[in-house]
Amino acid sequence: MRGTVAAVDLGAATGRVFIGTVEGGRIRVEPVTRFANVPLAMADGFHWNITAIWAEVVGGLRMANRRSDALQSVGIDTWGADYSLFRSGRLLGLPFTYRDLRGERGAALTHGTVRPEELYRRNGLESLPFNSLYQLAVDRDEGITAVADALLFTPDTIGYWLTGRIATEPTIASTSGLLDARTRSWDRELVRTLELPEGLLPPILEPGEELGPLVGPCAYAVGRADGLLVRKVASHDTAAAVIGTPLAERGAAYLSCGTWALLGVEMRAPLLTERARVERFTNEAGPDGRVLFQKNLMGLGMVNDLVSEAPELELPAILAAAAEVRLRSDQLIDPADPLFLRPGPTSGAMREWFRLRGIGAPATIPAMVRCVLESLAEAFAAAVRALEDITGEPVPSVHIVGGGSQNQLLCQATADRMGKPVIAGPVEASVIGNVLVQARAMGLVHGGLAELREVVRGSFPLTRYDPR
Repeated sequence: MRGTVAAVDLGAATGRVFIGTVEGGRIRVEPVTRFANVPLAMADGFHWNITAIWAEVVGGLRMANRRSDALQSVGIDTWGADYSLFRSGRLLGLPFTYRDLRGERGAALTHGTVRPEELYRRNGLESLPFNSLYQLAVDRDEGITAVADALLFTPDTIGYWLTGRIATEPTIASTSGLLDARTRSWDRELVRTLELPEGLLPPILEPGEELGPLVGPCAYAVGRADGLLVRKVASHDTAAAVIGTPLAERGAAYLSCGTWALLGVEMRAPLLTERARVERFTNEAGPDGRVLFQKNLMGLGMVNDLVSEAPELELPAILAAAAEVRLRSDQLIDPADPLFLRPGPTSGAMREWFRLRGIGAPATIPAMVRCVLESLAEAFAAAVRALEDITGEPVPSVHIVGGGSQNQLLCQATADRMGKPVIAGPVEASVIGNVLVQARAMGLVHGGLAELREVVRGSFPLTRYDPR
């Protein structure tokens, strides 16, 4: 059997549309279009240009349909937490980005009603300022939620505009902080306690379920008057990437490394202890009823920002120069420091970080890139050590997927600092996970996560890095 689908994969820096083909127990993914996802700096803060994203998605699907007239469905995965508000089907305004500082005010408003310890026992999430419930606290305080009648996370917004149907699914909903970590359903009691309108929350479908066919102008714009089917997938890109991670050893950890990095293990039930909270681990809904017990870490976003500050240099040249840099032992940063979340040049934030500690900062862009990569590797190693300590289970190896799997300097530094082997690849893990969920729903592949990952292992080359 052979099937062809489209996968829309939207990251916080880049959006992509791919064609995925599944045949004979193998999967192949082919890029159709890529586009930059650039936030808008406006008088009231930083916003996503969601209508520009929408136009790129429709254009990408039109190109995919022209390239393959056998497309059978489309799935959408994106970054988490951010959302759009609607009234009577109309967008109320451009959604804020997770990097906007309003979340800090929202956290203060929320913790005045529900303490972080209680929130963790309910939703299992680390208290990060961009969690949806903190953003919603600001919207409530400003009277915005009082006029809205629907909240849609980014993949749900795209899905709604394609099909006219409002719905979400557990993996993206769990990034909100309003999903019960145990039941994978909306925590209505928490919603009432926070004085949020219950009617805002969309119904929850499972990955693989049909959202509906393209409707109206969308079907015409894509060139599918017959109505191409849209399916829910694991629509948080991290969950999609975990599906596409070829985990084989028991207890092996995944590291989905793009703009952000998420490092963790799959579990059968959430771990909601105070120790897990203090160590800043989060429990997010994963595929097939699993829990992704993971740590949110800074990823390559800082490297991307540094590269953009040196337009005269290409990335390969910067990485080659970075490989020759010899850092002092004190020239590491804490990538999780809030200083690096604030808008502005990353080089300036790094100089400020070192200045506050009386340490000389790396002087050049390649030296700063090497500093970031080594600091990320040390953060990954520390997260693995904490993971083993909290769960009481050894982590035999770590699988890196996403853009970070192509960075040889990062992969080797991570293996060295962890003292464990790193298996890198595939790069497009989130796209692969998106395609596999659609393929399983269509009967092109069968079984659980182990069987899906066997397809991945048989379809893509992997690179192993042993600690030196």
